[in-house]
Amino acid sequence: MKIGIIGATGNAGSVIFKEAQARGHEVTAIVRSADKATKMLGENINILEKNALELTQSDLNPFDAIINASALLPAYLNLDLATKLINLFRDNDKTQLIFIAGASSLVKEDGSLQITDMLKAFAGEPWIEIPTQQSYELQFLKWIDNVNWTVMIPQNEFTAGAKTNYRLGTNEIMLSKNNKSEVSFGNFAAAMLDEIEDPKHIRKQFTVVNN
Repeated sequence: MKIGIIGATGNAGSVIFKEAQARGHEVTAIVRSADKATKMLGENINILEKNALELTQSDLNPFDAIINASALLPAYLNLDLATKLINLFRDNDKTQLIFIAGASSLVKEDGSLQITDMLKAFAGEPWIEIPTQQSYELQFLKWIDNVNWTVMIPQNEFTAGAKTNYRLGTNEIMLSKNNKSEVSFGNFAAAMLDEIEDPKHIRKQFTVVNN
């Protein structure tokens, strides 16, 4: 498959790139700096050097799947990018769009979103805008019924780590065998490529936890 990864030099994006590459897919890093991409990911890779918000239909048409692993600042630009991608792929039943939401969109046992507690506890903190905008992005995508989008949500601890085993959920807080709400970049990347190769969550969200 032809896979484009927006933000392929990020913490998660770089691991996803290498996982897709290891599985034999034709992967393209969609990044602002080609130099940074080659240093991180290797010399002989496919690169599309462009600001994500300037991507066009012709840039993205060649791909079977497009992964948005970017983290733009100011935070509201992430919602702008989501709306742009949706606009480019309206009524397209061939291309998968994969988005990564924040753990703030996970649901607690009482049914409330984590973002609700975060807004109460950290109102006014500059960084709170990032999870807030991520929650807006997820809500926006839920309204879209003519694009093949999927949202993946990591658990609360989303950290570097190898691919081992993982479990899937919907949007709930889940615990690993270490009794932690955690998922490694490696397991998250593996779950994402499994979804791309065998889609089971078209126009749905799901979460991943270390086994």
